[in-house]
Amino acid sequence: MDIRYSANQKDFKRYTTEETRKEFLIENLYVPNEIVAVYSHVDRMVTLGCMPTTEEVPIDKGIDVWKNFGTHYLLERREIGIFNIGGAGTIKADGETFRMGYKDCVYITMGTKEVTFASDDAEHPAKFYMVSAPAHKPCKTTFISIDDAAKKPVGAMETSNKRVINQFIHPDVLETCQLSMGMTVLEPGSVWNTMPAHTHERRMEIYMYFEVPEGNVVFHMMGEGQETRHIVMQNEQAVISPSWSIHSGAGTSNYTFIWAMGGENKEFDDMDTIPTTELR
Repeated sequence: MDIRYSANQKDFKRYTTEETRKEFLIENLYVPNEIVAVYSHVDRMVTLGCMPTTEEVPIDKGIDVWKNFGTHYLLERREIGIFNIGGAGTIKADGETFRMGYKDCVYITMGTKEVTFASDDAEHPAKFYMVSAPAHKPCKTTFISIDDAAKKPVGAMETSNKRVINQFIHPDVLETCQLSMGMTVLEPGSVWNTMPAHTHERRMEIYMYFEVPEGNVVFHMMGEGQETRHIVMQNEQAVISPSWSIHSGAGTSNYTFIWAMGGENKEFDDMDTIPTTELR
């Protein structure tokens, strides 16, 4: 497991491009028949990727659960949200089976002992993207299809940010301890996300960009509003955003991203907006 320690905003101002990428960028999430896991000390969030091809892969494959979590199984004290961004597949959670199509999601509650992943077709494997947060009580394991997500159209073509926010793991959809996740889809011709930029002191966030067309990139903006930096991101890469950092971006094409949040609350209006003209 790759472990990332917390970085403060004062030191971040002096980071090189290489240091910034090493601290916050998550690459190579999908390795055949393996679990890739990155543990961030920012709110103790864990980002995972799994691409099963010829095997049914358990969620803790290659992870020393006791060493990294001090628990007997991975979700003993954690909840997790899982999206499929690849071919059709299945997730089994303590005997319950979920058929996962493209962009479908499942929330799995704390206390679930066994979770496994499989693909219908090894030549077109499922790609399971996951974020896990510490939890304090069991909730209800729930499947949410892309069709059932709460859809919030926002933005406009005139400002190059027309998009639909799909709320999956969200207080308006189901109960969780602290984890919230959703998917934002930008319309063709739109490239900007999360504008105006903002921070939320009581929550961190993780973005995972996908559907980035070949030959294109996303410039993910981060840092304090008066000390912004960027990370150039490729398709199917994720980035960790601490509470003190803005999280916004612009691509050379339209794209889609999955956002995950964890922290003190789930109040989505609890943010400190920074006017675009005041960014530096």
